[in-house]
Amino acid sequence: MKHIIILGDGMADWPVPALGDKTLLQYAKTPYIDKLAAMGRTGMLKTVADGFHPGSEVANMSVMGYDLPTVYEGRGVLEAASIGVDLEPGDMAMRCNIICVEGETLKNHSAGHITTEEADELIKFLEERLGTDRIHFYTGVQYRHLLVIKGGNKHLHCVPPHDIPLQPFRPNMIKAECPEAQETADLLNALILKSQELLASHPVNLKRVAEGKDPANSIWPWSPGYRPKMEPLSQKYPQIKKGSVITAVDLIRGIGRYAGLRCIDVEGATGLYNTNYEGKAAAAIEALKTDDFVYLHIEASDEAGHEGDVNLKLQTIENLDKRAVGPIYEAVKDWDEPVAIAVLPDHPTPCEHRTHTNEPVPFLIYYPGIEPDSVQTYDEVSCKSGVYGTMERDEFMNEFMNNDK
Repeated sequence: MKHIIILGDGMADWPVPALGDKTLLQYAKTPYIDKLAAMGRTGMLKTVADGFHPGSEVANMSVMGYDLPTVYEGRGVLEAASIGVDLEPGDMAMRCNIICVEGETLKNHSAGHITTEEADELIKFLEERLGTDRIHFYTGVQYRHLLVIKGGNKHLHCVPPHDIPLQPFRPNMIKAECPEAQETADLLNALILKSQELLASHPVNLKRVAEGKDPANSIWPWSPGYRPKMEPLSQKYPQIKKGSVITAVDLIRGIGRYAGLRCIDVEGATGLYNTNYEGKAAAAIEALKTDDFVYLHIEASDEAGHEGDVNLKLQTIENLDKRAVGPIYEAVKDWDEPVAIAVLPDHPTPCEHRTHTNEPVPFLIYYPGIEPDSVQTYDEVSCKSGVYGTMERDEFMNEFMNNDK
């Protein structure tokens, strides 16, 4: 049996008064996902281990069955793996957002969704002006980039920028968690302030401001760590002799690389609501012809949640159903070799809250011949009645991968 996980990043949510106190998954029209839930089995999954921040890297590693206390080293190392930066012993890697600061306020975490081409100019400029033998900036995708500090101390308190939109940035700058990390914290905070001086008058930002766009006028480093010790999925699940990951997000590509999965690029995959759903679905179907396991990650709902846009998030959920889940199910349902399908988010990103939360998320597992439970629709309320109950750690992945034994 082949296996595909279809992950709608952040699509779980809270009840919305304007939708009759339904969640977006309850309100959205998702006939294919509901059909799979009715034909399959459902439950809830705790994707954020106790003591961990509900980041996408934490939650996606958890979905794949990794033990977070053992392997977690932050987002930066995953960005590094994604863009091919080989970390040496002692290298501390950090996610380095390019953000928009307005006065003393952190306006948004994405510099108004800056393009990769614009950001590349800015990152190369910062490497030229601020880079040293110890400090290096590397271009990633859109607003998501990489900062590596040789000999940096990772024991830092860093606030993710998407957690503090429209809040003052200075109180949320980096703090040392131990005396040994103070030098690293001071260095990083100095880089933040110096980047603001340098980027304010850069031609890319002058052009953006003239066009009525948010300037990308500051860096925001966070999520520090060293190279993680992650075993390939094939070592834990012998069924996965060959696997792949499809995503527009660097950190998911990084997880995939450490997990031993090949990364498949899809033209027009943006990580936003305008992503190429059809291209991603087609790539997943093609990968399933040769691979044992496919991890299809679609970011759009998470970004809509961060923007607090209920209508946009509804659209992204319905697009996931109609333009990804539906085509994949229709393509594989009659294959000679059966395909197991799981659908779930990694974490909620409630529109009201505009950032990630750590509540358990609903999931479904379907494959030909599975004995269905009584759940008929897929959402945060219905799946609490699912036969799997609430799972955690590697229980979901073990159940999903071992269903053909």
